[in-house]
Amino acid sequence: MSVTALAPLTDLRVNGERLWRSLMELAKIGATKKGGVCRLALTDLDRQGRDYFVSQAKAAGCTIRIDAVGNIFARRAGRNNHLPAVMTGSHIDTQPTGGKFDGNYGVLAGIEVLHTLNDAGIETEAPLEVVVWTNEEGSRFVPVMMGSGAFIGEFETDFILAQKDRDGISVGEALKSIGYHGQDRIDPKNIGAYFEAHIEQGPVLEANDITIGVVTGALGQRWFDVVITGSEAHAGPTPMALRQDALLAASHMIQLVNQTALDHAPNARGTVGMLDNYPNSRNVIPGTVKMSVDFRADSDDILTRMVENLHAKAQEIAKQGKVKIDITQVVYFPPQAFAKELVNAVRHGAKNIGLSEMNVVSGAGHDAVYLARVAPTAMIFVPCKDGISHNEIEDAKPEHLEAGCNVLLHAMLERAGT
Repeated sequence: MSVTALAPLTDLRVNGERLWRSLMELAKIGATKKGGVCRLALTDLDRQGRDYFVSQAKAAGCTIRIDAVGNIFARRAGRNNHLPAVMTGSHIDTQPTGGKFDGNYGVLAGIEVLHTLNDAGIETEAPLEVVVWTNEEGSRFVPVMMGSGAFIGEFETDFILAQKDRDGISVGEALKSIGYHGQDRIDPKNIGAYFEAHIEQGPVLEANDITIGVVTGALGQRWFDVVITGSEAHAGPTPMALRQDALLAASHMIQLVNQTALDHAPNARGTVGMLDNYPNSRNVIPGTVKMSVDFRADSDDILTRMVENLHAKAQEIAKQGKVKIDITQVVYFPPQAFAKELVNAVRHGAKNIGLSEMNVVSGAGHDAVYLARVAPTAMIFVPCKDGISHNEIEDAKPEHLEAGCNVLLHAMLERAGT
């Protein structure tokens, strides 16, 4: 049926109440006492969440395909099913102390888009797909963003299936136990566009009273494990000038990481999130410190300069403190710019609906970062309360979630054609 026979396309809106109800229904699966969600990847609770998604997708008239690492693809046919699909989605696994919206919003916003099109009798030229990616959070299995990484070929399927959790259960075993070890082959080349709607997980939109974040790209990331080796000694008899205090050197390293990011503002980040102090005794000078360093920036050039500064200044700190500092890189994601035509589609959708919008850069990793390597990709951010995420008190306003879903609807329609 032609959309023009029903209403102008620009007047089309999603059902915000239905979207909210679906989010609250999914949030019951793995609900915590503090109002959050604990639904770790490939557990029975994840199976229940997947079953809920599949039921919603089938109710929207979709066919379901599941690949070898458990990614779920819900497909709504178009007039020309030989065209590459216009895809949206995210993940439904959570952190152990996760919230209701991280990932879940992007998945159920996609389902709401399909329901809205069905209600309006709109057939798109290209097929539409909503996808649930496996183990985005990496809380139970590593690597993070496992499903989307395997989909684009970043990881071999056999490697992924062999990864084990702390109890020795492999991904392959877990997939079979929950009934989501699929065999369907989905070609990344058959994606015409990928959109991902997400809560911001940061404070920028809320601080600026803006409804829609037009995400232009994602920060590159370089993570390091740092080991500082000094010498344990008694806190009383050892003079200050003769100490080899690993924790003192670590304090200078923390300041170095922070200052390095400040020196490359506004889109650089530097964080020490983990620190292990040995022997961690009240009256013993610390002999060994293990710590993490997380650098992020919007260009590889800046990331490289930050890392060079880290290595150079670390040697100065080591010499001054009479300690040894070893730095090992453990993660590297290059900065990822999103496709300009899709970014513009998001911006046009916001402006046509009359929503406030601003450019933002994603500081977090998302499945969209991997998808951008194989297909035109863009993201839509909406505010979350106080910028809090990966926390049971994570919250978002229904009107913001509805607004972001409306932008997703119109961006997908612009790309898929009617």
